[in-house]
Amino acid sequence: MTSSALTGFYPVLCTEEIDASVAFYRAHFGFETTYTSDWYVSLRRPEPPHHELALVSAVHPTVPEGYRRPAGGLLLNFEVEDVDAEYERLVQQAGLPVALDLRSEDFGQRHFIVAAPDGVLVDVITPIPPSDEYADASQDGSATGA
Repeated sequence: MTSSALTGFYPVLCTEEIDASVAFYRAHFGFETTYTSDWYVSLRRPEPPHHELALVSAVHPTVPEGYRRPAGGLLLNFEVEDVDAEYERLVQQAGLPVALDLRSEDFGQRHFIVAAPDGVLVDVITPIPPSDEYADASQDGSATGA
């Protein structure tokens, strides 16, 4: 038996900082509010492919009791065309807190990580070619990702 057709998919982040988090994603990542209440907010990018993100109060009764805490250990990846320009805009101009400074990885990405007000990590990435050494290692199965 196959599953039903998927009609949507988006992360919903549990947070204790709904207002600050909504302001963060709207101001810095171009999301617009599509629905709002005092405990739940839906966000959507206006241009195709209309990426979506939602935030819910970590203590709201719709969150199962044993899970009523802010999201932790979570990285949201934002792939962009020019990570260096985004670093200039988000870190140097807007002053967002840096969790990982801008760098190029052997495995094929240039990126930096900032922290959202609720502690969720936002990894801003531009894919780049992997190093020759990493590419060779991935061919023989010995690549470590470091």
